[in-house]
Amino acid sequence: MLDEPLPAPLGQRFAAPLEYTAEAAIAAIAADGFAILPALMPRDGVAVLEADLAPAFAQTPFCQGAFYGAQTKRFGRLLARSSHAADFVAHPLILRIAQQILGPWCDTIQLNLTQAVAIHPGAPAQFPHRDQDMWRGDIGVREYLINVMWPFTNYTAENGATVLWPRSHGAQAQESAPETDPIVAEMTPGSALIFLGSTLHGAGGNTTDHVRRGMIVSYCLGWLKPYENQWLAYPPTVARGFAPELAALVGYCQHRPNLGNYEGQCPSILLRDPVDGPMGAVDALRPDQVVQLEAFVAGQRRAA
Repeated sequence: MLDEPLPAPLGQRFAAPLEYTAEAAIAAIAADGFAILPALMPRDGVAVLEADLAPAFAQTPFCQGAFYGAQTKRFGRLLARSSHAADFVAHPLILRIAQQILGPWCDTIQLNLTQAVAIHPGAPAQFPHRDQDMWRGDIGVREYLINVMWPFTNYTAENGATVLWPRSHGAQAQESAPETDPIVAEMTPGSALIFLGSTLHGAGGNTTDHVRRGMIVSYCLGWLKPYENQWLAYPPTVARGFAPELAALVGYCQHRPNLGNYEGQCPSILLRDPVDGPMGAVDALRPDQVVQLEAFVAGQRRAA
């Protein structure tokens, strides 16, 4: 891991953790499509997580296909590979930002993926893309996900740091070409790059002799099918060891009305005693639906 400090990257809006608030970060993200928060986590915490993942980095084969990159390694299920991953996935400020940005379009947010990435020397730049394009929904109407990039090594222009196009997000995603030049999100371990699923971006090429390693954590609307199948990644035997809030984030929570249920009930029941046999379904409705249903039932009673 390199130790020398890096110059402040373009697009950086914050100088110290004391300046971090969800509102300020959201304002920066709304303006540019991304924000970089330096020193959000202690570097020794990053080092412990990286050490936990070192065996998987060593054992994982290189990717196949030009999009993932033949000189790149990627693997998921990070919450099952290291107990320290939860400190990043459930970071309070990150969750507040994700919930406030995505909340207008969903009842609950969910974990979309955790993915460790190693870009090896000689890897070319990645195809520029928008992560929201994995879903074929309306463009420029809503945000579908929030990405958070956590570097394990210094991210530099030379070793493949993420490249982003400022103000290419939201309605601008409907345009064929961005109006701005790209910037390189240079960061040190402990920093976090937060960017929207509608922001055009891609990994840079690695022209150095060193591997660039880091982790992507993303959150999406709770009614979408996530990139990583969370229920296979974290079956009940694994999720029972999670804090309740983390278990809900990986899918052990219904999205009203009744989405993601198990036998008609919230799947969180699987985190308690084993469930045998059928169970009765229980309503899980949005507040507006409750009001409509109550009015309907009241009308039935009056007519009876």
